[in-house]
Amino acid sequence: MTSDVFSRIEHARTADAIVQQVELLILEGILRSGDQLPGERELSRTFDVSRPIVREALKVLENRGLLISRHGGGTFVADLIGEVFSQPVLNLISRHRRATHDYLEYRREIEATTAGLAAQRATSVDKNRLSLIVDGMKEAHGKDDFDGEAALDVAFHNAIGEAAHNIILLHTLRSCYRLLSDGVFFNRALVYQYSGSRDHLLAQHVAIHDAIISGRVEPAQKAASRHMEFVAQTLREAEQANDWERVSDLRQRSHGSIRDQGPAVSK
Repeated sequence: MTSDVFSRIEHARTADAIVQQVELLILEGILRSGDQLPGERELSRTFDVSRPIVREALKVLENRGLLISRHGGGTFVADLIGEVFSQPVLNLISRHRRATHDYLEYRREIEATTAGLAAQRATSVDKNRLSLIVDGMKEAHGKDDFDGEAALDVAFHNAIGEAAHNIILLHTLRSCYRLLSDGVFFNRALVYQYSGSRDHLLAQHVAIHDAIISGRVEPAQKAASRHMEFVAQTLREAEQANDWERVSDLRQRSHGSIRDQGPAVSK
């Protein structure tokens, strides 16, 4: 990471001033989990403070759990997203289907709110990023690149969360998307590979994008809500079809080929 996101400390050149600036960058989602900070010398020049002050500020941020230092490897923003849900809760979610239903229900409501705020608040930079992601989706779709399309799906929703300019929504949604990417709630391949779903998903993402770009709040909300309803319905159908396939396969293994399944004939 370059030092472009940091700014010179104008007045009280203290460790507290640096701590406050870095905390705000993390809170606003500008610094993300895993981002590496510039070296101590470069930060000292950027902040226009002495290196001991920078060192003191980094130590405070590390003690607060916001930064981690790797011996000989630099200083990084801590994995804050993973802390939103405790490990016992993650284990429960991964073992019970009920959590998937509740997750999608939550997403339906929160995505609608987020898309509406994005339609109101998105800057030109936000809109340009959304458009680039949608262009990438179309390209991946045309190449039948499932992995690329699924990755851009998460990037798209993340970008909407950022365009909403609400820090609570931003961090909550990032946590949800991280768990989705890790397959905690459900296997996204079930949705993307279900018959005809990829075409519908792309069209829905384009509709959300178009409403946000044009600043239409209610259409953005409705498009996001319809999208999540489609995902929930498609997942239910895909899981049912998958169960049918599993049962059919088990029957085949248990009873052999069709010619072996006829009634026994007594002689």
